[in-house]
Amino acid sequence: MEDEIDFIIDGTREAMNGALKHLEKELANIRAGKASPSMVGSVMVDYYGSPTPLSQVANVSTPDGMTISIQPWEKSMISAIERGIHLANIGFNPMNNGESVIISVPPLTEERRRDLAKQAKAAAEEAKIGVRNDRKNANNDLKGLDISEDLKKGLEEDIQEMTDTHIKKIDEMFAAKEKEIMTV
Repeated sequence: MEDEIDFIIDGTREAMNGALKHLEKELANIRAGKASPSMVGSVMVDYYGSPTPLSQVANVSTPDGMTISIQPWEKSMISAIERGIHLANIGFNPMNNGESVIISVPPLTEERRRDLAKQAKAAAEEAKIGVRNDRKNANNDLKGLDISEDLKKGLEEDIQEMTDTHIKKIDEMFAAKEKEIMTV
């Protein structure tokens, strides 16, 4: 019985931490002003017939705060990389100089900053929903166990405390990203 309880608690903690990690990745993909290699992290390139992440066919770097430079390992991949960037629909217009693909990152307008902050807020809300669903699943699993009501109540309080802690972390992550986005 003790093992089942530990399994439920550990599984819930792991699922909630997974929601935090997912949010961290989502927030990293939201642009905050400076150019970053993570801005093109979601780009898939047609590499000899199979979709491959951009980072596996080229070096991605930021020589300055407003430029992303993509140096393919094979020069024949330049057009495939440009096509992949267009298909990813991330709002960038790539250029090439015959050797590499260059993306000029325009400065953010106030309206675009607000849109990005809304996007970050939506990602944070999704993470909160995930954490709350993990709580619900854990509580349902506890109801299926043959344990005393007092023990069940105490475990539900522990799970609620874990939920509150993770939601507070999500709020902190969002507040930091929002500040980063809105800072000119």
